Amino acid sequence: MSIAGYDIPLYVLYLTGGMLIVLFFQLYFYLRYIYLPKAGKLIEKEQEKPKHAGDQLDLFGDDVRGVSVIVAARNEASNLRDYLQSLLEQDYPMYEIIVVDDRSEDETRSVLDDFMFHYPRLRRTFVPQHARIISGKKLALTLGIKAARFDYLLFTDADCRPASKYWIWEMMKGFDKSAETDVVLGFGAYFKGKGLLNRIIRYDTLFNGLHYLGAARCHHPYMGVGRNLAYKKEWFLSHNGFSGYLGESAGDDDLIVNHYAMGKTTATVTCADSVTWSPAKRSFQEWWHQKRRHLSVSPHYTLWSRLRLGAEPVTRGMWYALSIALIAYGVKIFHNDWRMGAIIVGSVGILLLIRLIMRMVVLNVSARRLGYAPKGMRAGVRISDAVLWDILLPLCDLWILIFPTRKPTRW
Repeated sequence: MSIAGYDIPLYVLYLTGGMLIVLFFQLYFYLRYIYLPKAGKLIEKEQEKPKHAGDQLDLFGDDVRGVSVIVAARNEASNLRDYLQSLLEQDYPMYEIIVVDDRSEDETRSVLDDFMFHYPRLRRTFVPQHARIISGKKLALTLGIKAARFDYLLFTDADCRPASKYWIWEMMKGFDKSAETDVVLGFGAYFKGKGLLNRIIRYDTLFNGLHYLGAARCHHPYMGVGRNLAYKKEWFLSHNGFSGYLGESAGDDDLIVNHYAMGKTTATVTCADSVTWSPAKRSFQEWWHQKRRHLSVSPHYTLWSRLRLGAEPVTRGMWYALSIALIAYGVKIFHNDWRMGAIIVGSVGILLLIRLIMRMVVLNVSARRLGYAPKGMRAGVRISDAVLWDILLPLCDLWILIFPTRKPTRW
């Protein structure tokens, strides 16, 4: 085909058209599902936050709902020493902390006993030592839910620290969005550290977190994270809890949301005060095991969830494949027709730049709104990370899904 005096093969036009279509889909995906709108505040900026829980109680009158914060702990003595106090000193008038000791072999029990002496709102229960079923945290969480005194359940991990003392208030705000809300999804972040692995984990966590939060905002909830998740006790019991997948080592957070959460009854909370923070894995082996455990339950997602989740990485792969094909063609004809070769390579470069700029803006704006960007830095995601992990992380996930090893059994 001849365009502006240049003879262009038809397949080059097809490749270019395909690249434009994929770019449109990617723009739509990032702006709809990844971009995080500015979150509202529990208390308006012009109002000073109450200094005492009793003062906050007056803001809501008598309509303050009790919350049971449930933490499953297995050999977590060190983390409980470091992080449990931040849960026990939340500025909320009516809550309890239930730590479920899941057959710990360290000093978890004595650490809890010490905290219970100083904090009456802390309660402890345990998984019997003879329990041998493969359920990951699900048995421990079920025991914690049965022990809960309140109808609203808020979950986090033993190695998590709330971003502020208003964490419970902010998460409970999700239930105010609709009287029918059963599930509230929050974001679980990782502390910024040194090294390549920390950058990989933080980028992966940010992208996945923005994705499941964005999907829930669009009434397509497909997962949550146990580091920051809330739901009603009656909702859990009405679906028979984790009974449908007790034999899975994971799924205490994502599967229950994927199978039972409805679009109109699921809310998200995304302000910086609602985030929980955890230390990231320190070795590639630990991180790889964590990814395997999480991805091991993805085949149990609903069909529509798997199709929606697969659409973005598939089009991303098409994007890079089409880019490489067009650049290769432009380089091939450069010696015979340098102008045409330069036009093709330059055009592909412009399209790649458009997508990169869009991704950087969306990811960094969203990261700042979650409080995920490092202090003193405008950007939470580096350009090198945005390019490198955009290509490599989907390949890691694909490798794990195609070549699974033995089924993970520990959590």
